[in-house]
Amino acid sequence: MSENSIIGRRSEKAILQRLVNSNDPEFLAVYGRRRVGKTYLITEFFKDKGLCLEITGSPSGPKELHLSRFYTELSHTFSVKNSNYDISDWDNAFSSLIEAVDDYHAKNPGKKVILFFDEVPWLDKNSSGFLSALDYCWNKYLSKSKNNYILTVICGSAASWMIKKIVNDKGGLHNRLTEIINLSPFSLSETKEYLKSRNIILENKQIVDIYMAFGGIPTYLSHISLGLSSSQIINEVCFTKGRFLNEEFHRLYSSLFKNYHNHIKIIRSLASAPKGLTRGELLNKAKLSAGGESSILLQELKESGFISSYSTFKKKSRDCFYRLTDEYSLFYLKWIEPATFTESIDTNYWLRISESHSWLSWAGYAFENICLKHIQKIKVSLGISGILTTESQWEYKPQNGTDKKGAQIDLIIARADKTINLCEIKFCKDIYSISSEYAEKLEYKKTIFREKTKCKDLLLTTMITTYGVKENSNYLASVNSQKTMDILFD
Repeated sequence: MSENSIIGRRSEKAILQRLVNSNDPEFLAVYGRRRVGKTYLITEFFKDKGLCLEITGSPSGPKELHLSRFYTELSHTFSVKNSNYDISDWDNAFSSLIEAVDDYHAKNPGKKVILFFDEVPWLDKNSSGFLSALDYCWNKYLSKSKNNYILTVICGSAASWMIKKIVNDKGGLHNRLTEIINLSPFSLSETKEYLKSRNIILENKQIVDIYMAFGGIPTYLSHISLGLSSSQIINEVCFTKGRFLNEEFHRLYSSLFKNYHNHIKIIRSLASAPKGLTRGELLNKAKLSAGGESSILLQELKESGFISSYSTFKKKSRDCFYRLTDEYSLFYLKWIEPATFTESIDTNYWLRISESHSWLSWAGYAFENICLKHIQKIKVSLGISGILTTESQWEYKPQNGTDKKGAQIDLIIARADKTINLCEIKFCKDIYSISSEYAEKLEYKKTIFREKTKCKDLLLTTMITTYGVKENSNYLASVNSQKTMDILFD
């Protein structure tokens, strides 16, 4: 079956199968950042599962071109001539679609018909009338059809547009969707599975290295060649002029956002502060006003999966801070963009960079982001997946003139059983060994955390590292448990 070629996406495939089995009219919206695999998921899963009409919007296509393509696909899919169709607007187009569907069902009772409208934001641009025509067609006809087995799927890469115009629409499409899929990038385990499907076999550490540069974006991963190490892969795809990820950054943002230069200001500001910024700090650094326009920019970037907001332990939601969590953007701004001004790039360029102290320091923050994205894997490994938890971070900055030292905790997992895991995340090239100085630092973090937060819960120090922590006397005195990067792949 076609869905067997789809890597991962287990929950999404379960939703799609329910829609296939349904005898009622169904309306599905799929959104997610560009190149995450939305179109592939829909076309591959529904292949051979019914008659499928597929229409795709073009960023530069006017209404007339989209209408012409619509009628061409309509004629081909339903095997009818389009000479009698009125192609002047979308209302007439959907009337022709209804006529074709009725005729098909009269001849093929009980057969599934799938209507797939891809890149809907482009189909509806410049007040083309597409969305209002779809609204009318669904509300007046498709949603009221009995035993017609109609499945309508709309898809778009501009996540903010999809949420505003479709998912949270207050007009005709409000509460009309029967299913919603927000398609995320591959996890580490899905990335490993995808690479294996292409006969690319790498160790977990090398996959983590690639994930820091590519993220879990299927299109990016498809550019990986066989027989190369992670350093060679990154060097080839990211630092060779003309290759895909060497020139993807501006192309990506300009295709998603109308005034993308302001979005990039936010991205650049967060890239320079790996631990994150509060809203005020971020807008100040990006030189943007604190008005509603900035709120929209942040919302669009967050909904599109480029940035994430995180809470501070026992602080209100308005005290959250933002982090750049799109791996490619973070990697591009730190390493690829500066390299465009370097003429000495060769096949060993990234190998040399990845041995530097600056890369190891940066990789620590990137690995922290990866762990935050795989929090459920961490909870499963700790045996607390069934316990209600809240995740946050925490930092203590002493006032000037005091003898107190600052402290920062990478990840706090506060559990309903009155226990808190204080997680230290370390990216290392080998087994980590805790020195007496670092052991004292861990104990200080625990002490100052309890003092400043007034927390009475049991505090457990958990180390999350690449290859594990040597269980010496310092480890035994200061750490309660440890996990390696391998749990992120389970």
